[in-house]
Order: sequence, then structure tokens, then C-alpha cells
Amino acid sequence: MARSRFLPDNFTLALLCTVALASVLPASGAAAHALEATTVAAVALLFFLHGAKLSRDAIVAGLSHWRLHLVVVGTTFVLFPLLGWALRPVLLPLVTPQLYTGVLYLCVLPATVQSAIAFTAVARGNMPAAICSASASTLLGIVITPMLVGLLLPEAQAHGAAAAHGTLANIGRIMLQLLVPFVAGHLLRPWIGGFVQRRAAVLKVVDQGSILLVVYTAFSAAVVQGLWRQLPWPALLGLVVVCAVLLALALGLTTWAARRMGLSTEDEITLVFCGSKKSLASGVPMAKVLFASHAVGAIVLPLMVFHQMQLMVCAVLAQRYARRTSPNEVAIKSVAASA
Repeated sequence: MARSRFLPDNFTLALLCTVALASVLPASGAAAHALEATTVAAVALLFFLHGAKLSRDAIVAGLSHWRLHLVVVGTTFVLFPLLGWALRPVLLPLVTPQLYTGVLYLCVLPATVQSAIAFTAVARGNMPAAICSASASTLLGIVITPMLVGLLLPEAQAHGAAAAHGTLANIGRIMLQLLVPFVAGHLLRPWIGGFVQRRAAVLKVVDQGSILLVVYTAFSAAVVQGLWRQLPWPALLGLVVVCAVLLALALGLTTWAARRMGLSTEDEITLVFCGSKKSLASGVPMAKVLFASHAVGAIVLPLMVFHQMQLMVCAVLAQRYARRTSPNEVAIKSVAASA
């Protein structure tokens, strides 16, 4: 029997199991330090493989849609942070201050890459533009996200592990962990690109495995510091409501903007799926750089909830877009009717 589209996917179930494992058997001491080094290496490998996978032809083809890319970037790094900040009087009473910090952090993250491109493909959207927008968002986020964290969350960042060196040092650490491997992979693409493309399953394992490792280490540190004793159940239920509100606003506003701008349906699909998503793959490693280790678990919890919610909702939207009639099909039906 096929799984319902409203049920969690295997990766989400693995995330839930990882959180449960960290809650029951958190890593501490020497084991925690060893896992920390392992996760840094795994995340670097992940971005190296993504760099090798990204086609230069797709970048060139997508760059021509500059107006679309500007709107995607504006939605990701301007609209989302404004929503999180402006809705504070409404959102904060639903969650704890610590979870609201995680909500604001969610709002300043870059867009996700794989799922945005995958949903654009399913919905028959502008694939080259989606690849370019999603990849550019990830790279821009390496610089913009730490700056926005310093602007919106100075008190939270002040207790972070690298805060003594300021925002520029945080950007440097993130670039070293994410951007440098990405660029190295892309430069080596002529030699290893085909190998990576043929082994998509390996990339998926590295992708999901690195996130699970980071989540386990983050939640282990948080559990050791008493995470679940500090988070009441009503606040967790409120977090679901908060994420639903943010996602609904993002989807509604991107759809409205696309139609106001007169974009084609293909470009609208790209804007909706690239502009409404937030990256778990980038967000969790960045959080470990920007915040104290014991706070990371609660800060990434909103991102994990939002991640699953965006997957379920966008899966439904992609199928709805896919069922539309294309201009070619309309032309064929017109010819057939007049024959």
C-alpha cells in the first residue's frame, strides 16, 4: 500500500528517532568531542559533493532570470526576517523566548536546494532558474545569515561560542566549513562531476546522514543542559502554529507577488518553491557556529518543524501545479477540436 502524502517521509522519521535517541542516550564528554569532529567533516563532504553536482550550464541558463532571482533573495532574506520580527507580539506568547529565538533564526536562513528543485521539477516549473536561485541563496546565506543574526539576535549571539570574535569571524568559520568545500567540489566538477551524478544515492546518504549527525550532537548537548525540562508541551504545540503561520504567509505572498509581476506559471512555481523554503542542511551547521552548544537544540527545533511542514504542503502544491494544462496541450486540443 502506498504511503499517504500527508504522512512523514523516511528522513523525517529518522530525524524523530535521532531526537529520541539523543534524549535517551545523549553524547557527552569525549564521545561528544569525537562526534563534533565527525559532523564537521561530514558537512564539509556534503557541500563538496553539492559543488561537484552543480552544472555550470545550469548557472548560466538561470542567470538570465535576474528579476526572478531578486524576488527570491528578497523573500528569503528580507520578507521572512520582517515577518518574524513584526509578528513578535503574536508569535512570542505562543512559544518560549528560547523557541522564539529559534523562529527568528529560521527566518534568516537561506532557501533549501534539493527539495526546492525537486518540487519545481514535479510541478513543471523553470528548472534552470530554480537551480540558480536555490544555489545562490545557499551561497549568499553563508554571509547574510550571520549578519542578520548579529542584527536581530545580538543578545543570543553574545553567548555563542564564537561571539568574542564578532560577526566577521563567524562568517569566516561558516565559509571555511561550507563555502570552501562547495567551491572546491565545483572546480573539480570536470573530473568528478560524472561520478557524483551517477551515484546520486551516495549524495543522498551523505546529505541526510550529515544532518542526522549534527542534529544528534546538537540535541545531545541541549538534553545534557536540561532542554526538555525547560520546554513545556503547550509551547511545542504553539511552535507548530507559529511555523504554519509563517509558511502560509510565505506561500501566499510569493504567489501574489508572482502574479502581480506578470510572471509565467513556470517562473511562479520557481518563486513559490524557492522563496518559501528554509534549509535544514545549511541551518543546523550554521547554528553550531553562531550559538552556544547547549542552546543549539532548542534553536534548531523550529527549523525541524518548519522543514517537515514545508515538505508536506509543497508536495500537495507541486501535484496541483503539475495537473495544469500546458500551452502546448491547449494548442493541440484546439487543433483537434477544429479538425
